[in-house]
Amino acid sequence: MSRGENLFTAFQEYLYINKALEPNTIKSYLSDLRQFQTFFKKQDILKLQTTDIFEFLTQFENKRTLNRKLSSINTFYDFCHKLEFAQTNINIPMAKVPKNLPKYLSYEEILEGIKDINTSSFLGARDYALILFLYASGCRVSEALMAKREDLNNGWLKIRFGKGEKERMVPIAPIAIEAVESYLKVASIQSEYIWLNYRGEQLSRISAFKITKSYLGVSPHVLRHSFASSLILGGADLRVVQELLGHSSLETTQIYTHIQQENLAQTINSYHPLA
Repeated sequence: MSRGENLFTAFQEYLYINKALEPNTIKSYLSDLRQFQTFFKKQDILKLQTTDIFEFLTQFENKRTLNRKLSSINTFYDFCHKLEFAQTNINIPMAKVPKNLPKYLSYEEILEGIKDINTSSFLGARDYALILFLYASGCRVSEALMAKREDLNNGWLKIRFGKGEKERMVPIAPIAIEAVESYLKVASIQSEYIWLNYRGEQLSRISAFKITKSYLGVSPHVLRHSFASSLILGGADLRVVQELLGHSSLETTQIYTHIQQENLAQTINSYHPLA
């Protein structure tokens, strides 16, 4: 095994144990680093200068892609510096990216999309329940797919596989719980997991994406945004929304405040005599 591969293996363990990152995130980091290593061919990447790294980064015009590569590179060099594999710690500032406002659906749009689902069949009952579950819980699709039957108890969902492996409890609306219970009765498949495919195996992320895309035209993550947006429009405190979403920083949750401001502006424009 080459020195580079040894470093990547050690880095992978660091991301998993010390940083507690999700497997998909770790996979993305390693993919970026292998692309980075391939670009410099036989050069020792620990001996590269900042100008060399800029040469690699110039091929990415999209700033979000650029920042993702840069995050992987910065984290890797920080790891190497901490463990004294490298004498200097390279840390290149991120490119400024304009914030995109999160896309979301209203409750009425979601109901309209699922109203014609045949819930008497296994797949129909599952699809209907999954969409309501995602909207009612606001959980990430990875968290939803890891949910076990024992995690849903007395109207609460215990999320044990959150980002950074943090646990949290989220109350679930009765309509979503009823949909899940109806689906499990129709499924009649013995499994510890809630969401299954037709073979009785754990549902995949790709399948979950296809389900929400088919009925609503959006990804599962948009239902997470829809959950947060509905709470904000209903007057929920931002810190409560932060807790329910499992955000470690309030700054991340603040992307939803534009919805509240937008709603206030619409209210004034609609009802104030001077508008």
